[in-house]
Amino acid sequence: MNLNSIIQAILSPGPSVVISILIMILGLLFGMKTSKAILSGLYLGVGFIGMSMAINQLVTVVTPASKALAKNTGINLPAIDFGWTGASAITWAWTFAFAFFAIEIGVNLIMLITKTTNVVNADMWNVWGLALTGYMIYFATGSYIWAFVAGAIQAVISLKLGDMWSKEIEDMLGYPGITVPHIEAFTAILMWPVNKLMDFIPIFNHQWDAKTLKKKIGILSEPVVMGSLIGLIIGLAGRYQIANALSLAITVGAVMAIFPVMAKFFMDSLTPFGTTMSNFMKNRFKGRDFVIGLDWPVLGQSTELWVTMVILIPISIIYAAVLPGNQVLPIGGVINYCLGVGGLLLTGGNLLRMLVLGVIYEPLFLYGSSYFTNVFTKLAVNTGAVNVPKGSSVSWSSIEAPDLRFLMSKAFNGNILAWIGLVALLALFWIVYQSFKKDPIPRKKYETSSTKKPTENATVS
Repeated sequence: MNLNSIIQAILSPGPSVVISILIMILGLLFGMKTSKAILSGLYLGVGFIGMSMAINQLVTVVTPASKALAKNTGINLPAIDFGWTGASAITWAWTFAFAFFAIEIGVNLIMLITKTTNVVNADMWNVWGLALTGYMIYFATGSYIWAFVAGAIQAVISLKLGDMWSKEIEDMLGYPGITVPHIEAFTAILMWPVNKLMDFIPIFNHQWDAKTLKKKIGILSEPVVMGSLIGLIIGLAGRYQIANALSLAITVGAVMAIFPVMAKFFMDSLTPFGTTMSNFMKNRFKGRDFVIGLDWPVLGQSTELWVTMVILIPISIIYAAVLPGNQVLPIGGVINYCLGVGGLLLTGGNLLRMLVLGVIYEPLFLYGSSYFTNVFTKLAVNTGAVNVPKGSSVSWSSIEAPDLRFLMSKAFNGNILAWIGLVALLALFWIVYQSFKKDPIPRKKYETSSTKKPTENATVS
């Protein structure tokens, strides 16, 4: 049995099992009682499984509605959107995918030793994202060296993203010592300039989170009500019969209500684990504040996250119909986690900003997935992990960090303009990182704006 087979066997139970066992082991190493370490691991697994079931149910019910909406608008696009599940399947089947575990772990260790990150990344399942980037660069350049360099760059960026978000996640969700070192959130970097411009528009400088909206609009702000209304609108837009539209409405509302319930298991797992880990590190590493990196569903108790992603579904369908040169109908990736997670972490859960940013940046993903259609199709055909009918093509409509992957694939192939663009993008990332280092909890400024007197609000530009 080779190394690749061993790794595949370890990962085969899925992320919920792998991460749960890892949390149990880390909990014991950090000094948790055996019973508490086991409970932390099990509760984390329950949270991930419950969240996955709810997400899968949401995808199951909105996919036919999205297809109906697309059919009624006359959309006929060549590339099949197989979502992140198809993308991960073909990536894990690539011969060199396992090598990126060494890159992820090596980069993490070096950065911990050199004190350039405080993130201990436990999200090993998502190493496939590094491997996918590596294949994209190999496809463009024919060089495994550039593929591994690109994977290392992405690993560094992901860990620094984890450093950026840790204090905000603790403040917003109440998870101490937890962060999300996921390249999915890299969308926040391109969103940042537009978000800064919003600072000069008074309407955006108020709290627009679910808690604040509840005081203003009452029952309409409840997740089950918002979900039901959104589901009903999507159903009617897809010309469902009234009975089917109502069924979709109730199902989406139910799923929206389930997300916060499932997220409670994350809190029951991560609060004692994070506290124990933090105390362990502080006692042994003076001046260091280590955090554990986990996958994005730990953010699932945020109502703003789900409202944004569901509202953007019909908008993405409309974009697919009207954008010239787009080849992908968003079905498998119709729920765009990148826009939701990036917007949530950038704005601190400001729903109005998240929605506007989502509308502005959705075309980036459709064009990114259209550009990489040949890459996905070639990998799918070569590995045989996903069946691609003859003459068809596949892609992923909500591909993570399409801007970064595009620029690296072009730059490492010798394109000077792409090198300039890549350097500019990384410089912007550093500016955003420094901004969050200075002010790590963005929602605080909206709280301040919301409590000012009317005369003071009038002077805000």
